Amino acid sequence: MKFGGRRRVPSLLFSSELIRFRNQTRLFFTSSVRKLQTKFRARAFSFTSNGGGDGSQGNPFLVPGATAATILMLGALHVRRMYTDKKIEEARERGIEQEFQPDAKAAFLSLLPLRPISRLWGSLTSVELPLWLRPHVYRAWARAFHSNLEEAAFPLEEYASLQDFFVRTLKTGSRPIDPDPQCLVSPVDGTILRFGELKGVRPMIDQVKGFSYSVSSLLGASSFLPLITEGNIHEGSSEEENSPTEKSKKTWWRISLASPKVRDPVSVSPMRGIFYCVIYLKPGDYHRVHSPVDWSVLVRRHFPGHLFPLNERATRTIRNLYVENERVVLEGLWQGGYMAMAAIGATNVGSIKLLIEPDLRTNLPIRKLLHSQQPEERVYEPEGVGMMVKKGNEVAAFNMGSTVVLVFQAQVSKRTSNEKDSSSEFNFCVKRGDRIRVGEALGRWH
Repeated sequence: MKFGGRRRVPSLLFSSELIRFRNQTRLFFTSSVRKLQTKFRARAFSFTSNGGGDGSQGNPFLVPGATAATILMLGALHVRRMYTDKKIEEARERGIEQEFQPDAKAAFLSLLPLRPISRLWGSLTSVELPLWLRPHVYRAWARAFHSNLEEAAFPLEEYASLQDFFVRTLKTGSRPIDPDPQCLVSPVDGTILRFGELKGVRPMIDQVKGFSYSVSSLLGASSFLPLITEGNIHEGSSEEENSPTEKSKKTWWRISLASPKVRDPVSVSPMRGIFYCVIYLKPGDYHRVHSPVDWSVLVRRHFPGHLFPLNERATRTIRNLYVENERVVLEGLWQGGYMAMAAIGATNVGSIKLLIEPDLRTNLPIRKLLHSQQPEERVYEPEGVGMMVKKGNEVAAFNMGSTVVLVFQAQVSKRTSNEKDSSSEFNFCVKRGDRIRVGEALGRWH
């Protein structure tokens, strides 16, 4: 008799057991999914039969996939925002300012199809949600991104889609405009990133500590920003101020022949009293853009470009972020002189709508993938009158969050022969990192 021999299990018996287990598992999941679908259809039908489906005609169970994708996107954005905010707050408490440090992840973003992704996100957010589902989705969004739902002009059920909810209007009186005539107000709800006065040859705006970008590249080579050639400060001022009217008389529509990245080789400096302010809009902020002052909009430029994100990490890792991204620039004149407002798009925020020009379309498919796309330029009123906009009036709207850059001229005191630097009468009322709302004072002058 032999001991210790191996006992072999028949392969046929093992295979039949495996097949039986797979069939039972598949049957369990199939029945569970069918029960879940039946439950949702019954619930949606009950809401529709009770009069709750007036705002969502057609099939009330239209968007299970879009809803799931939206919820997953909201969760990912919320977790990432919480982690980023925590790191930034810890650094600020220690008095550390984040410096510019390009990395491989930022370079990888240029390889991603961010424009098609943004258009896909826009399609998902424009899908009409069932009436019973809308309050739950919007409240979840408000909790994730700290939106104030009490300011919404209409009940949550009246916003048919997430896109309508993003660009919602506010109740009357929610954003009172500072009545001081010698005050420039914030055009958006957001966070103050940078501000200051433009000085020196070829004026630059700070993107982050250790890196700046050119104002001329942001506004375009054809901008009539009051610049004067070096060594001809006093003689060139009046001629530069009169140039926008002469340029605007040429044509209604035109395509600029100069790339926005091409810089004039002649050394130029800004006139005294040219200021800038950069305001970042978070996803939970109010997304409409208002006028900071009474002014006349003379020119609109649309720069097609990338749609990189504009969060804290992106500003520290991507060079010329605001110059590379798609943006709409408005230029004109106000009582202080020059005024420009740049609305910059970002990932999932490629759509920028102008109330003064409803036909403008942004984030369109680009067939020729050239690195430098030429800006499309429209001149309002070739007689030089422009499009008059009152202080506090709505001008544009974003989807989700983005950034607005103001570049403006303000009153300055006369410089004596003993003074080396100009002493400006305009003073900002804000500090870096401050939260500000539409209508609150950015700065005042005497």
